[in-house]
Amino acid sequence: MILHKGDILFRQGDEGNYLYHIKSGLFKVTRLHENGNIVLFNILYPGETVPHHSLISPQDAHGTAIALIKSEVEMIPAQKWYKELEEDPAKTMDVARLPQEKVRFMQERLDHLTIGTPAERLELLSGWLGRHANGAPLTEYLTQEEIGQFIGVRRETVNRLLRHHN
Repeated sequence: MILHKGDILFRQGDEGNYLYHIKSGLFKVTRLHENGNIVLFNILYPGETVPHHSLISPQDAHGTAIALIKSEVEMIPAQKWYKELEEDPAKTMDVARLPQEKVRFMQERLDHLTIGTPAERLELLSGWLGRHANGAPLTEYLTQEEIGQFIGVRRETVNRLLRHHN
């Protein structure tokens, strides 16, 4: 399945009828909180199978996944996925490796958040996402607010950093 920028892969609260293997592209995952705040909390990239919290058992989607660029995704019926897990012990190890890779990504992201200045963090984020976004500038697919959430600064700081960077 091909999704274009702005297309929704799944919505917060959707039943876990499918898992999705990201073949190409990028997705942001946002969560709407009861107080109305929408927070960017994850980026999905090629090679991932998501939702992560449903790899072993089904659960409603924790957030909304929105394509940041043109992306290709394989839809996997959840019941088929879980049946294969039960029948093929080797697949269980494959599934165990999936969140391991995400934990390594999160460790890298934490390192980025604790490194140096906001300008350095912006550069690290831009470089990492650029490898997956076919060279598209960061501001073509994330808002300044979202960039700020991801590097731990306010939108105004992102605005200043981007002006200085150009």
